[in-house]
Amino acid sequence: MKIAFAMKMKPGCAVEYKKRHDEIWPELSQLLKDNGISDYSIFLEEATNTLFAVQQQSGSSSQDLGTTAIVQKWWAYMADIMETNPDNSPVSIPLQQVFHMD
Repeated sequence: MKIAFAMKMKPGCAVEYKKRHDEIWPELSQLLKDNGISDYSIFLEEATNTLFAVQQQSGSSSQDLGTTAIVQKWWAYMADIMETNPDNSPVSIPLQQVFHMD
């Protein structure tokens, strides 16, 4: 199943956001793969600092892994450049698919 969600990045943080994701921790990447998450992309709409994430999942959503130590550590690492909830998880808005073409 493919899912999509939106998040908000703080203004002026696009370069840092990309840098941190270019250097994603191998143990985080492996956790996502081990939980059936693949084909994961994040897009930026620069005018509003809105991030659009799309992922294929055959198990958990990346949003469901928040109880793991590595995800909590990643959330804390990213909290200074994203809009977050009190637990440092990114504010995430599920998106409804309205069109698909193969």
